[in-house]
Amino acid sequence: MAMTQFEPNYENLVKAARNIEVKRIPLYEHYVSPKVMETLRGTNFEDCYHGDDRDLDNYFHHYCGFYRDMGYDTVSYEEVVSVALPGAGALGGHIKGVIQNRADFEKYPWDQVCDTYFAKVSRYFEALRRQMPAGMKAIGGVGYGIFECVQDLVGYEDLCYMRVDDPELYHDLFFKVGETNRAVWKRFLQEFGDIYCVCRFGDDLGFKSTTLLPPEDIRDLVAPQYRGIIEEVHRAGKPFLLHSCGHIFNVMEDLIATGIDAKHSNEDQIAPFYEWVERYGDRIGNFGGIDTDAVCRLSEPELNEYITNVVSRSVGHGGFAFGSGNSIPDYVPIENFLAMNRIIRTLRGE
Repeated sequence: MAMTQFEPNYENLVKAARNIEVKRIPLYEHYVSPKVMETLRGTNFEDCYHGDDRDLDNYFHHYCGFYRDMGYDTVSYEEVVSVALPGAGALGGHIKGVIQNRADFEKYPWDQVCDTYFAKVSRYFEALRRQMPAGMKAIGGVGYGIFECVQDLVGYEDLCYMRVDDPELYHDLFFKVGETNRAVWKRFLQEFGDIYCVCRFGDDLGFKSTTLLPPEDIRDLVAPQYRGIIEEVHRAGKPFLLHSCGHIFNVMEDLIATGIDAKHSNEDQIAPFYEWVERYGDRIGNFGGIDTDAVCRLSEPELNEYITNVVSRSVGHGGFAFGSGNSIPDYVPIENFLAMNRIIRTLRGE
């Protein structure tokens, strides 16, 4: 499956995250569907994720092997904190949020979240450690950012009502989620920081035209919570990558001020990758590059022209890692993903 004999070196991605341009362009994906991995590895292993430790070892053997064989220096992996949030699901499951008023907030078992998280997910991180290939480390950690956790507990629409009807509760939610998540991150770095070289979470703050919250709320309520987590990550000696979709230019200065080292996610309808690189490449690394829609639609010659143009316009603008602007879900045509991977690896001399 690999084009040539490839020797991974996670330091390449660390340098890109620290905004240092790397000669061998690092590949990066926020997420690759296990179905895509299974197809390319020619074996079924996704169901092993739900098995015993032996099954988990098999799962991560193939999971990590996919990234190694496709020319990545790191393994993208996280476990979302929502698994430890009782009643969560309003964001992804479209159910009524478990917190709707002050009484719900006060009785919520915040002090149990950290222990519950590690009781549920430590075995996955331990299996990841056992199966990590030589020369590689992971990128990721504790999935879900502050805004997404709040939405998962309240629901976006009800959160908007809460902002008007009970601004004090609205304020307290962000700070309590931030405090809770910081405790989880601090313990994660103590127990599993050795297998991670770059930490990240995803927190989609916008959509095509603007942010999902007023910019002042991101500045006053979300950004301070980011800052606390990023302080823990930096104290552990690691750079921090923020994944955030949407048109967030009006809060980028606030996000950079939290201490993020790099940012991922771009969509051409909002701005092509080189605009992010040209605007912010003097201060942060930029990850992504090719719109996922383009990965789905373009022929290989068109992809080659697209990718060559974006890479050439990124050179000289700080550290960058290249891959899809969002992720590789299972509806992305396998041959298109392979073409993208092949083109990037050819451009870096393989």
